[in-house]
Amino acid sequence: MRIGRDVIEASNAKLRADHEADYAALGERLARRGVSIDAVTRQVAGFSVAVPSWGVGTGGTRFARFPGPGEPRGIFEKLDDCAAIHDLGRATPTVSLHFPWDRADPADLRAKAAELGLGFDAMNSNTFQDHPDDPRQPLSYRFGSLSHADAAVRAQAVAHNIETMELGEAIGSKALTVWIGDGSNFPGQSDLGRAFDRYLGAMKEVVAGLPDGWRVFCEHKMYEPAFYSTVMADWGTNYMTAVELGDRAFCLVDLGHHAPNVNIEQIVSRLIHARKLGGFHFNDSKYGDDDLDAGSIDPFRLFLVFNELVEAGGRLDALGPSYMIDQSHNVTDPIESLIRSADEIRRAYAQALLVDREALRGHQDANDALMASETLKAGFRSDVGPILARARLDAGGAIDPVAAYRASGYRARVAAERPAARATGGGIV
Repeated sequence: MRIGRDVIEASNAKLRADHEADYAALGERLARRGVSIDAVTRQVAGFSVAVPSWGVGTGGTRFARFPGPGEPRGIFEKLDDCAAIHDLGRATPTVSLHFPWDRADPADLRAKAAELGLGFDAMNSNTFQDHPDDPRQPLSYRFGSLSHADAAVRAQAVAHNIETMELGEAIGSKALTVWIGDGSNFPGQSDLGRAFDRYLGAMKEVVAGLPDGWRVFCEHKMYEPAFYSTVMADWGTNYMTAVELGDRAFCLVDLGHHAPNVNIEQIVSRLIHARKLGGFHFNDSKYGDDDLDAGSIDPFRLFLVFNELVEAGGRLDALGPSYMIDQSHNVTDPIESLIRSADEIRRAYAQALLVDREALRGHQDANDALMASETLKAGFRSDVGPILARARLDAGGAIDPVAAYRASGYRARVAAERPAARATGGGIV
């Protein structure tokens, strides 16, 4: 099922002359500013983002899911799709697995990943839904997991997180991401203080089980499925949690998990200052936690987040944050969306690299609001498409990865081999 080199090379042959001209023209413009386009391209090529194993399936809403053709039936077919994404875009060399959805023999997972040239990123545990077919999780999470009033349910959730880490350690992962749907839908349903205390107590048991060299990323979300109160509702709660859990606990920032119009880039800056930024789940939103393709709604906000990351310099390097896409594909081919999202994330990074930081700081210190804004926006307005294409091309990818994907016929081939999935009444996967 791999996308052949001949397909990529044929696609590139049609576009190479125009690409070379565009790259040279941009290089000349940047050189007049004292910027080496090749140096920027190398930095962009060195930036990668993980794809979520569940992202290659069609997503859905609370009301319905409409499966697309050729959906993967299990983790090994998911990895095939992830390899297709990386073959073309060359920006996604790692995959983030979700347990128990992706349960398989660790040796088989390692062998499959090695065959495809992929690695594994952070592991994701699942205590936000029940698992009636999993004898390890017989109790229900309907009213919570790590913060549940019943100590037996909390113990089950802790054990699941520890098992997830054990599986992750066996395949070479180095981090655990914990997101819970715990909370309440009615005032008075849950004691807000005691629920948080129970969560902290359970998470301390999880942290105690971290393998050597591992980190835990705690993820906050303002609402859904708990609409009145959520135990891990915001970055302040997340920061308090990470501080209490110790040096190996960090905060994960999902771009969709905030109230509308919240200044996410400032949150990122604060977490870098506190040395508690663990990583990102990239997506985009219009109204709430929409899980739309990264950069599809507000590319300027994505750029502003990367502006803070680039500005942080060595402070960010010391943290070594993890970067992952986390979005739902309801009406597009998931492979195409993930290729495009990885490209948009790199685009924001490249634009942030082109900000004249010396000039920006000068305008900031002089309180010249207009010129500070213009200097920042000059980076955002830069057409960095030739840089992104060159980074892909130099790594063996496609100048236009979506066009090459469509020319490959990959979706039609997998659709012929994989039975059609049945539509369901709801759910994201």
